Amino acid sequence: MLRQQLKYKLSQKLSPQQIQLMKLIQLPTQAFEQRVKQELEENPALDSGKERDEKHDDDFDNSQDDYEERETIETDINVDEYLSDDDIPSYRLNANNYSADDEEKSVPYASGTSFGQFLKTQLQTYRLSDIDRQIAEFLVGSVDESGYIRRSIDDVVDDLAFTQNVYTDNETVSKILQIVHQLDPAGVGARSLQECLLIQLKRKTPTKDIDLAIRLIEDAFDHFTKKHYSKLLSKFDITEDELREAIDEIEHLNPKPGGAYSGNTRIVEHVVPDFTIKIVDGDLELTLNGRNAPQMHVSRDYSNMMKGYKEAKEKTKAQRDAVMFIKQKLDAAKWFIEAIKQRQETLFVTMSSIMHYQKEYFLTGDERNLRPMILKDIADEIEMDVSTVSRVANSKYVDTPYGTKLIKEFFSESMTNDQGEEVSTREIKKILEITVAEENKRKPLTDEKLAKILKEKGYPIARRTIAKYREQLDIPVARLRKEI
Repeated sequence: MLRQQLKYKLSQKLSPQQIQLMKLIQLPTQAFEQRVKQELEENPALDSGKERDEKHDDDFDNSQDDYEERETIETDINVDEYLSDDDIPSYRLNANNYSADDEEKSVPYASGTSFGQFLKTQLQTYRLSDIDRQIAEFLVGSVDESGYIRRSIDDVVDDLAFTQNVYTDNETVSKILQIVHQLDPAGVGARSLQECLLIQLKRKTPTKDIDLAIRLIEDAFDHFTKKHYSKLLSKFDITEDELREAIDEIEHLNPKPGGAYSGNTRIVEHVVPDFTIKIVDGDLELTLNGRNAPQMHVSRDYSNMMKGYKEAKEKTKAQRDAVMFIKQKLDAAKWFIEAIKQRQETLFVTMSSIMHYQKEYFLTGDERNLRPMILKDIADEIEMDVSTVSRVANSKYVDTPYGTKLIKEFFSESMTNDQGEEVSTREIKKILEITVAEENKRKPLTDEKLAKILKEKGYPIARRTIAKYREQLDIPVARLRKEI
């Protein structure tokens, strides 16, 4: 049986434009520039300020004369809405006459030989048979970016047979590996940290300290890595001064010889600050990176197409299809320009609120002055959603007088001290870091003793919390902090 019903339903949905705006907000400066570049390539109705200047400098003075006539043609599209006289970049009317993003840009590039090629070049100085040279080049090709060969001799022998059609044995490969160990930088081609350190020590001029260091690595590497200094003193029958000198020699070695080669190809993350905070006359001044506010304009060529369609006496189907296409592109261009403005305003308002909330820290640079702050604190202040603040904080950097910082680092939970005041967990971590730095390295403080010291300073924290904060600060356990 059929029945009809009337239901009222209230729902909230994000429009495609709102979703794309959220995606724009979370982009850092470099990714945002790539997004703008992509939009310029995909939408011919969108122009950057510089492109506009290069193409239309000659007719700049007469740019407004083309749009005096106004009428609506017989179609459902109001062409006048797309024929705007707001065609002059605002910066062209300023006295300094340049855009905010007109800055000198240099693109870094890498040149030179790769790390592997650098090692292969050194092999040319050795007299090797064709087979031995092929084995040596295969071993060099197996060296990773840290300078290690993380494979066993058996695996190398098998791979030579299957991939290079070279049939050899473990003894021959081991012999060629010794030649690889003679290449620069010292320690390259090692299969473990222990072997890497030994290769470097044996290439140094023999001294009493070097000889002892070699014995420590060869015969007591486990005790050395665990810093069981009392066992080392007893095992080798040496004084603390002798052990200290030998350890000093080891500490000056390079555990990653591949990283010492400047031509080594590796990924480097370039951080571009999205904001800059300066102290001017005792007050804070916030500026947004000009690359976040590019000059974007609707293409004049597309506006002229709409004008030509408007002046045409007869409208063919092809022309109507063309104007629909132009309308879509112009709508997308206008929305993208508006989205950039909204992004710029959101970034500035959010960072300005964070700056004033943490004003004492930005004036002094002392992390102990960081106030407890969560995303909701800023969201309530600027009357925006928590997710918007999160998008700004998670991927943006700010250049401060104390270095470039990730904005999310200024957010922290709060804890209550013994006086009932709320303090930031960042403040507690800083005090923990200072306490560890000032400890007696001959008898490092355990987590339990650190918890006791912080409790005496007014921060009642459990030992497990101390261990968690210590790991977050990359501070090793007391045993590994021990020195002699």
